[in-house]
Amino acid sequence: MRGVWLLLALVAAADARRLFVGDQVIRVNVQSKEQLQLLQALEAQQDRELDFWLHPVSTELPVDIRVPRLRVGSVKEHLSAHSVPYSVIIHDLQDLLDEEKAEMVENQMKERSTRSFNFGAYHSLETIYSWMDTLVAQHPKLVTKQEIGRSYENRPMYVLKFSTGGDKRPAIWMDTGIHSREWVSQATGLWTANKIASDYGTDASLTSLLDTMDIYMLLLANPDGYAYTHSNNRMWRKTRSKNQGSVCRGVDPNRNWDAGFGGPGASGNPCSDSYRGASAHSEVEVKNVVDLVRSHGNFKAFISVHAYSQLLMYPYGYTCKNVMHQPELDSVGRAAVQKLTSLHGTSYKVGSICNIIYQASGGSIDWSYNLGIKYSFAFELRDTGRYGFILPANQIIPTASETWLGLKHIMEHVRDHPY
Repeated sequence: MRGVWLLLALVAAADARRLFVGDQVIRVNVQSKEQLQLLQALEAQQDRELDFWLHPVSTELPVDIRVPRLRVGSVKEHLSAHSVPYSVIIHDLQDLLDEEKAEMVENQMKERSTRSFNFGAYHSLETIYSWMDTLVAQHPKLVTKQEIGRSYENRPMYVLKFSTGGDKRPAIWMDTGIHSREWVSQATGLWTANKIASDYGTDASLTSLLDTMDIYMLLLANPDGYAYTHSNNRMWRKTRSKNQGSVCRGVDPNRNWDAGFGGPGASGNPCSDSYRGASAHSEVEVKNVVDLVRSHGNFKAFISVHAYSQLLMYPYGYTCKNVMHQPELDSVGRAAVQKLTSLHGTSYKVGSICNIIYQASGGSIDWSYNLGIKYSFAFELRDTGRYGFILPANQIIPTASETWLGLKHIMEHVRDHPY
């Protein structure tokens, strides 16, 4: 392990990686509307450089804030002065990031020496793309890799298509990693893709599904952002596009869809982590998916996987009014969560985005639902805040395997309820 740490030190010295030494993540369990307003005002103060992991939207939900080292004292004083109770859930973010990086380096060395792939580890974009080729080579009659376009920085965007034949059959869409720092999302996508390929022919239910339907999986929905979380800033969420008239880069790709675009819960400030972009589908990463889904024309489910909070949500986000299929979507979601919980006891909440977390405009599953894809769902995976976006790699496989039970229930329902 000593050799790993030495290698890490050399790597850190050679790159431009942003450090988070002394940064803390503070949790506030909001107790009143006054406290909520105080936190909302704090979020609006760009000069404090606070990174809200969970936003101040309701007295029912906790607020998690990454506070830069130089702001820790003043933020704590501000909260205490207004009698807002808080707890520190991460005392030094860099300590967790150093552990994460050391595990990745150690895993890379193991994978090279054993010529294997560890699904219980985090991987770089290049390694993920290489693994896709391996999966296709292992299952050539079931899996193909298709480039659906290029990212802003000209990286290929690959979809894995699971199909037993036929053209534009009824299909299920699944994407992971639209917010680049949510690494357990992409890792869950990898495990799930391997599970689908491995279980076809032995799992009767999955086999019957793939005998009549196709599954499309976009494992890296935001490839530039994901690469940037490895090279420069582990906490990066957005795309990497340049914004005209601003030094701040990137757009929140889950505020960029043509569904209530520009409404509440999306920022018009290019420096915000929830910046919506100049116009709907301005981000090529979003437009590539829009073009594929539209041209295909026969998707029956659209599932987007995020982290964290342990939620299974359905539309809408841009309005709190119920969608026409709300009773069925809620029922399917609750049954899926029951299956998910049965494995490790992980508890999930179910509901529409607007009612279960907050109003958020320009989201992908609102767009897909409005396009006519009834079974549109979004997962927020583990955890509920102990580690937040830095979920330890030893939780990847437990997360992915429990999520699979929920996903599989949704897919079976879609198969059994054609429309």
